[in-house]
Amino acid sequence: MTSEKPAVLILIGSDSDLPSIQPCMDHLEKFGIGYEIEVTSAHRSPERTHKISTEAASRGIEIIIAAAGAAAHLAGVVASETHLPVIGIPIDSSPLKGIDALYSTVQMPAGIPVATMAVGAAGAANAAVFAARILALTDDGIRAKLLNFKEELSCKVEEKSESLKAKLKK
Repeated sequence: MTSEKPAVLILIGSDSDLPSIQPCMDHLEKFGIGYEIEVTSAHRSPERTHKISTEAASRGIEIIIAAAGAAAHLAGVVASETHLPVIGIPIDSSPLKGIDALYSTVQMPAGIPVATMAVGAAGAANAAVFAARILALTDDGIRAKLLNFKEELSCKVEEKSESLKAKLKK
């Protein structure tokens, strides 16, 4: 989804990462947050990654979400090139099942922070929720949607509890 003025830039290391970050895009859309998506690689296209990272703020981007698998240096390289908040999503795309991507994303040197999410669909969804929380600091509309989302989560737990109790009575 590309809106008139996207607030979030999603970077993926390969087009094969798209299914892994679908929960992120779904949640951004749920919160009404515009985003752009680009394929770029810290290793295979470093000049492209540099250009995208350094120009993002001047284009009005407020948060960058970077998803990559294997060595997963994308989020760290991007964080070193911008002052914007960077959220990393480690992708499970290697024989190490995402542990390599998790370590590469979370183990950043002091001064180059990357807010690292979990490996997998929950991490992709949480990247969008975390981005929404950042944007909600200055956007009442997003804040209201977040509060509603939190209430929906709570209601779903109560519904599941009642459903479980009903099943166990049988």
